[in-house]
Parts: sequence; C-alpha cells; structure tokens
Amino acid sequence: MAINDPLGDLLTRIRNGQRARKDSVLSPASKLRTRVLDVLQREGYIRGYSDEVLGEHPGLRIELKYFEGQPAIQHVARVSKPGRRVYSGSKELPIVRNGLGITIVSTPKGVLSDAEAREQNVGGEVLAEVF
Repeated sequence: MAINDPLGDLLTRIRNGQRARKDSVLSPASKLRTRVLDVLQREGYIRGYSDEVLGEHPGLRIELKYFEGQPAIQHVARVSKPGRRVYSGSKELPIVRNGLGITIVSTPKGVLSDAEAREQNVGGEVLAEVF
C-alpha cells in the first residue's frame, strides 16, 4: 500500500503510540522522517530512535518519552500537506503556544525547529507543529 504523506504517517504513529502508552513505535525509514526525528530528539520530545529492519525494508524504532505519566508530546499536527503546501519566511514563522511548542521547518539548511531557523535567518516549508 502506497503512503501519500509519509511524514503525516510518522506523526500519526507517534500520536497513536503515546495515546496507547507504548514505550516505542515502529515506522518505515526515510531521510525526511530521520531529520524530523532528529529535531524532536534535540528538542526533548522523544527519547531517541534507532534503525531496525521491518521485513526486507529499513525501519525506525522511536522511543517515546513520558513525564510524570503524561506524554511529552501533548499535540502534534501536520501543517503543510501534499494538497496544500505552506511556506513561511524566517520572520513569519508561527509561534506555537507562546513559545512552549515548536514548529518543524524544512529549509535549505536542513530540517530545523522554528528557533533554529530564526537564528540562522532561513525560512521554508512548515512541516508540523508540536507541543
């Protein structure tokens, strides 16, 4: 079965895993998914991830994080979708929950959080928001 939105699939797997109180979830691997997981790990929303083989295809095992019994990720949503791409300059990047959350942005300098993108003065495609 073909997946039209691989990043949306990854975020849904994380959301469903945390709602079910799982320690980890599996996802097919891709460069974009790995870069997004790097941002989530740097910002402290997941414990980490590792490479794993899913049948004959490469996969990722994502270690979910909880704080006092509550998921570290309260909300995760895809902003730019395949049917409607959303782009933003470095000055117009959205602020999530007055700075408590992050926006994940795909820039020419790689996939960055909104704070990193502002610091490097680059804009790009707004992939997702997390808090």
